[in-house]
Amino acid sequence: MSSLLNIISSPRRRGTSSAGEDRALEGSDASETSILDEDEGSIILSLISQLRIGMDLSKVTFPTFVLEPKSMLERITNFMSHPDLIFGAENEVNPEDRFLRVLRYYMSGWHNKPRGVKKPYNPVLGEFFRCRFEYKDGSSGFYIAEQVSHHPPISAYFYISPANKVKITGELRPKSRFLGNSVSTVMEGENRITLMGKPEDGDYVISMPNMYARGILFGKMVFELGDTSTARNEKTGLSCDLIFKTKGMFSGTYNVVGGRVRNNINGSEIGEVTGTWSHSMQYKAIQSGRQQVLFDVETEGKNMAIMHVQPESEQEPNESRRLWSKLTDAIVAKDMEAATEAKASVEDAQREFAKRREETGEKFIPRFFEQRHGLWVAKISLPSSAEEQIKSVESWLWPSVPQLSSAPSIS
Repeated sequence: MSSLLNIISSPRRRGTSSAGEDRALEGSDASETSILDEDEGSIILSLISQLRIGMDLSKVTFPTFVLEPKSMLERITNFMSHPDLIFGAENEVNPEDRFLRVLRYYMSGWHNKPRGVKKPYNPVLGEFFRCRFEYKDGSSGFYIAEQVSHHPPISAYFYISPANKVKITGELRPKSRFLGNSVSTVMEGENRITLMGKPEDGDYVISMPNMYARGILFGKMVFELGDTSTARNEKTGLSCDLIFKTKGMFSGTYNVVGGRVRNNINGSEIGEVTGTWSHSMQYKAIQSGRQQVLFDVETEGKNMAIMHVQPESEQEPNESRRLWSKLTDAIVAKDMEAATEAKASVEDAQREFAKRREETGEKFIPRFFEQRHGLWVAKISLPSSAEEQIKSVESWLWPSVPQLSSAPSIS
């Protein structure tokens, strides 16, 4: 999935900045800034010289020093950092309170991001990432993501916490374009959140905002979320159009988000969301005037769930951390030559795998997901009790006899 998803920011290239220019842009977060050395700056400039306005970036290969040392399939777990915000939401009597709990969970996922100019690895077809989350009350959550399509790139994912009666299913289909001094990534796909203890609510469906990397030709690079993300629940009639506002050239503030919660059944406005997604967001009920904090990064951001992943020695060949282990080791060691070779090794194997499938007429079939009514869903039927669900999910994700995938292995 070659895109600029999750590129965060970069200042002017080292060697061209005057005193004080290495600071973050006014109003932006210092964690969103990094310094490129002269060699890295030259590589970026060489890359940019190959781009044309409107060019699709899905086949552009980015240099290894801009990579975050993890796959996009693992990167999605950042949105599973605070699911406790919706644990017990089915017990809320008021539909508006349940909707706000879901909204809080969604807005809590944006602050968890890498520092500097980083993007995750582009998953190869058939690659997957699986893990288990541990919560303070002793309960667990389970996550699986798989690259189900390469052209176009589609990452499908599934999360469930049976004891807490929460299920999340979704897919990401990013499309990036070069726009001159910026790059945009249109984030198609959606998150479908289910409160299993409140089946009459159906799914809470949330789309993603678009992403922009500004200032890639001149000035300092800054990552921004822009445009509209919609959260809606058809059964209760509640919705919220969250507007992620980009900073103007001469005025405005970074990372501003705002929106109105509406009851589409009677046409009334219920409340208003304001704040910045990188720091703190508030909600104000229109009728009562009551205000509450939706999510505060400083006080709540560090309370992230503990994630457990099997050791690489116990993983399958096309499991994310094992598949990209040499690249990750090279990046951590800051050996860019070894990183480039490791990245090319995985990508070359993927091309060979695609060539073999084309020659034999073999159709790739995802292991964990399938399409139903145009949506990617997990290949699992859940029992009714939480205890049985846990056993079913564990045996599905970690069978006693591991199933060897047909995807290419990297030795």
